[in-house]
Order: sequence, then C-alpha cells, then structure tokens
Amino acid sequence: MPCPSSCPPGLLALMAPGLALMATFSLPSQAGDRRALPVEKPPGVKGRTLILLDVNTKSPVRIISENFLSLQLDPSIIHDGWLDFLSSRRLVTLARGLAPAFLRFAGKRTDFLQFHNVKNPAKSRGGPGPDYYLKNYEDARSLDKLYNFADCSGLHLIFALNALRRNPNNSWNSSNALSLLKYSASKKYNISWELGNEPNNYRTLIGRSVNGSQLGKDYIQLRSLLQLIRTYSRANLYGPNIGRPRKNVIALLEGFMKVAGSTVDAVTWQHYYIDGRVAKVTDFLKTRLLDTLSDQIRKIQKVVNTYTPGKKIWLEGVGATSAGGMNNLSDSYAAGFLWLNTLGLLASQGIDVVVRHSFLDHGHNHLVDQNFNPLPDYWLSLLYKRLIGPKVLAIHVAGLQRKPRPGRVIRDKLRIYAHCTSYHNHNYVRGSITLYIINLHRSRKKIKLAGTLRDKIVHQYLLQPYGKDGLHSKSVQLNGQPLAMVDDGTLPELKPRPLRAGRTLVIPPLTMSFYVVKNVNALACRYR
Repeated sequence: MPCPSSCPPGLLALMAPGLALMATFSLPSQAGDRRALPVEKPPGVKGRTLILLDVNTKSPVRIISENFLSLQLDPSIIHDGWLDFLSSRRLVTLARGLAPAFLRFAGKRTDFLQFHNVKNPAKSRGGPGPDYYLKNYEDARSLDKLYNFADCSGLHLIFALNALRRNPNNSWNSSNALSLLKYSASKKYNISWELGNEPNNYRTLIGRSVNGSQLGKDYIQLRSLLQLIRTYSRANLYGPNIGRPRKNVIALLEGFMKVAGSTVDAVTWQHYYIDGRVAKVTDFLKTRLLDTLSDQIRKIQKVVNTYTPGKKIWLEGVGATSAGGMNNLSDSYAAGFLWLNTLGLLASQGIDVVVRHSFLDHGHNHLVDQNFNPLPDYWLSLLYKRLIGPKVLAIHVAGLQRKPRPGRVIRDKLRIYAHCTSYHNHNYVRGSITLYIINLHRSRKKIKLAGTLRDKIVHQYLLQPYGKDGLHSKSVQLNGQPLAMVDDGTLPELKPRPLRAGRTLVIPPLTMSFYVVKNVNALACRYR
C-alpha cells in the first residue's frame, strides 16, 4: 500500500529526525539532600545569580532506548471512515517528526475488539454500516491502514490483542487472535504484540476478574502462538500493562511475574496524574504532583527486580489527566510541565520507554487534535526528539543565594536534566550536551554554567505560550516566533537563539526551555 506523497519509499530511515534518547538527573532526585551546597563564589558571578551548574561529562548514568519517547493510538479512533484518515499527508508528517518511536495501538476498547478478515464487513454481514461495526470489530482494511500509517511514519507498531475472549475455565480464547496473527503474517507486517489493557480493571468492565497467575499463563500461550508463526517467532511481547500500582495491582503484577516474567521483553504499566474531571491549571504547577511518579517507579522496580532482575520497564499510556483529559487544560501549554518532567524523571530512573497517550484525538490528552493541528505537547515532544540523545548525564548544582536558607534551595520548582545531544541532529558535533529546564517559579531564575560547560557557546530553545490565553494557550512560540506547520508536508525549522560564550542563562517564569552547549567534547557523548 503506497504511502502519502510526503513519504517516498526507501527513505523512511533517513527522514526520521531522530530520537536519540535520554540521559537525565533531576534536581529533586539527587541523593535526597536538599541543603544548599557549600561553594565559593567564583570571580565575576554576581550575588543575584542563583544556580551554579556543571555536568559530569565522563560517562552516562543511564542509556535509554532510541525509541524512548513513543506514541499511542486509542482504538476509539476507529469510528469514522475505516481509519482512512490515517492516510492524511499532514498526519503522516506530524507522526514522522517524532520518529523513531513505537506506535502502540491499545486502549479501553482493546478488549472488546474482534478481528474479521473481510474487506467490507458491513456488506458481507448485512450490518448497519462501518461506523457501528468498527466500534467492536477490527477488519483487515483497518489493520492495513494502521500498519501503513506506522510504516510511512517511521514508527514500529505494537498491537494489543483482546484478552477478554475467555473460555469457561477463564483461560484465554486465542482463536480470534490467531486469525489476526495469520493475516498479519501473510502481509509480512513487522509488528510487536501485547495482550489486553489494564487487566486490573476487568472486574469493573465485565464483572469478571483475571488474576496475575492466569494472565501470566495467557501470555505464555500467546508466546507459543507467536513461535508457531514464522514471521513472529522472534517478535517482541510486552505486558501486562497494569494500572496505577496500588496494593491489589501490585499483587496482580507479582502473580504475573512469577509465571511469565521471563516471557515478556519489557514489563509495562500506566500512569495518569490528575482526575481530568476536577483538574485546575494550578495543579500543573504543583511540585508535589510532579513527584508522585517517583513512588510508582520504585514500586514497579521493586517487583520486577525481585523476579527478573534487569528486565526492562516501560511506562505505557501516560497522560496529564485521566477521564479523557479536560479541554483547555490537558491540551494546553500548562500540561507541558508534567510531560517534560515525566520524560526527565523516567529517563533518570532508568525506565526504557514512555508511551504518550494519545497521539491523536482521544479526549484532551492528545498531541494532535481532531483537525490534525499540533498542540503544545507536540511541539515540546518535537524539540525533545530533535535535541535529546539516549545518554543520561549527572548534573552538579550549587545555590548562590545572598541569604542561604538550609532546605530552601530552588530545586523543587527549578528542574534541570542533562543529556548528550542527539546524534541525529547534524547541526551539532558529537560531544555536545543538551540541558532542559522547567521553571515553575513566578519569577525568572539565573543559571551560571561552570566546569566543563564554562565559556561555551550555547543555543537556546525557549518555549512559551503564544497569544492572550497564557498557560491555557493551545499555541506556542519558540524564541518569540509562533510555531506552525509550513504546509501539510513540512514542519517548521526549529531555529535556536545563539547566546555568547559565558553568558548567564536567564530562565523566564513558568517556562520550559532547552539549551545546547556546543563543542563541549564530552567523553560520554563522543560515541554512540
């Protein structure tokens, strides 16, 4: 199936701007010591300078997947026109901007979808039409459209199979999944697989639960099916995609890991920060909210490392708010503070991949709206992909306050992460370093680069809301210039603002920014 004209065959690998992934250390996660670090004030640094910043350039503290920032499409989108809209040149252009990445096709409707190998199911069944039919069925044509979209965009498709088709003894009924697998194999589709979505919610959905041990057996059954099909004998399998790790969910995960921990290639879970029905813009500025993810990471890592030490962990299905999000909040500039901090925190803690829910038109947590217009978190993600490499670097920070107050350094509301600059970005030589900074203060903050970063030329990428709506804005500006697509096949050039060597970085209030420190020749960043 041909791609839109903006996707010439054979050039997919070259067109992906590259996600070289991350290396990070956030200020709140450093050793737990929040006291001001004793430091002599260097000559020429004025008393009003608040932060002295250096980076360990010798070796990375983490190395994350090249596909670290990945995407999710929710099956709820298959309600209008057989997924034909995925052939949109504009949509492919937007998706390709975030490649390389995984594209996970999963959501609440996953466990109600059934596959039928017919090109026009409504006609063949005499049904009421595609819109009704595709609420509960995935047909061959829809799967073709989905795979072609991922392929043209430079994304690797992960497909979640229906786990709620059950036999009388509560074991998984794999007959429909086998039909889908055989069809995909006949088309030679390169797909990775999952089984179900948030199994801890099955009792709420159908009044019938599946415990961790049974779910583990189901995954072993799926692995056996994959091994019987030559195309998928070595395909990756991910799961169990549990929800927030409360006590009952941890028990489910433990049961799963005992049985199938060695069967999956990565252990997956989901996280949403706020109930979208009651969210306020001030919620996105609360440091306590930003830090809730740290506790969940520790809980998941404890279970995984107990049963399969070293197993990769993914956060699949992450968004600012649950319940589909809230208009003018979870799709606004303000939501970016949570999103960028999530990326930094996960990378610094060694989480291999984070899957953003959703790329397109699901509630208000998406990156692209129903008219295929990119929202603030899309531009933030695009900058991240263009500038951030896979190696996480440790940072060293000292406060230079006029009146030091132990325990009151500005670490909570000023969050700094450091990575090797993306190898795919040919504007910067290897050995360069990218900082990204979240300033939740209502005043500007100043940072003086020290050590190996001292007296280097810096490129600034400052992202601010555009227009009169402020933090509620759905448009952004980069270094004062509004961001918008040039045309359906072209993303805008992301132009930096060069800063002279040795200049203090001035971080405006309530902003997110990236700073590429050029020609550092960092040993950790010279080689892939």
